[in-house]
Amino acid sequence: MPIAIGVDIGGSHISSAAVDMEKSEIIPGSYFHGDVNNKASKEEIFKNWSRVINQSIVPVKDQEILGVGIAMPGPFRYKEGVALFERNDKYETLYGVSVKEELPHYFSEELPIRFLNDATSFGVGGTLINRTKNSHRVVAITLGTGFGAAFLEDNIPLVNQKDVPEDGCLWDKDFQDGIADDYFSTRWFIAKYQQISGKNGVGGVKDLVKNKKIDTTEIFEEFAENMSNFLLPHLQNFDADLLVLGGSIAKSHDLFMPSVLKKWKSNNREVPVAIVENTEEAGIIGSSYLFNEPFWNKIKNNLPAI
Repeated sequence: MPIAIGVDIGGSHISSAAVDMEKSEIIPGSYFHGDVNNKASKEEIFKNWSRVINQSIVPVKDQEILGVGIAMPGPFRYKEGVALFERNDKYETLYGVSVKEELPHYFSEELPIRFLNDATSFGVGGTLINRTKNSHRVVAITLGTGFGAAFLEDNIPLVNQKDVPEDGCLWDKDFQDGIADDYFSTRWFIAKYQQISGKNGVGGVKDLVKNKKIDTTEIFEEFAENMSNFLLPHLQNFDADLLVLGGSIAKSHDLFMPSVLKKWKSNNREVPVAIVENTEEAGIIGSSYLFNEPFWNKIKNNLPAI
């Protein structure tokens, strides 16, 4: 059974697991999670990352491990494995560091590592999890502290095509008075709550849903309207046959997706939606897929520069 270690790195956490490459499933007992101080020194960050990764290696150390695939947020040179975190309030001590060369020294086993953008890893993993849907062209988005997106054809991430937005991402595209990331992230909900209530008091969508002091219907309806208007042209241009949705905001999908789908249907566009309940699991499975050699050979020369 071929095995790879899949890793999902966030702004303040890391999750990893050993993945059965034939089934694209996490091997029981190999999933581990840890918090990370993203302001720490390079050595401390690498120690924290490797501590979790090494825990996932232990249950399968007597089997053949192909390597460690890492879902990494940007900016990052994915092909070269060099971090470019600067002025973005996370991992800035890694700026210019070759993670590809230095991190393996902290592993308990000598293993190669490969990197993929975290939103793209989610898209690949989310598509593999939903492979029974037999979808050909998939748009995957994550709604959370930021707005991630990936466009995939037969599970191959696409970046430089006419039917795909520039760089294959959506967060930086113009929308209303700013960019999409301003409207499809946690901070939009926080700002909207403050605007309506005149108070601070929610840290995210989970808090907003639990809040009984105001009617949140208006907030989620506005979010649905924005999401419908922004995403529909991209789904139509790409001719998507599946939307894969994840991230912390997606846990409240029942409060906005019915309205989104209704609006799309009124515009003669019906796109099936697959909700991924565990976004980290999808990222882990997607990053481990970097050691599927046919997949790697198709994407390794087309990884984004940052």
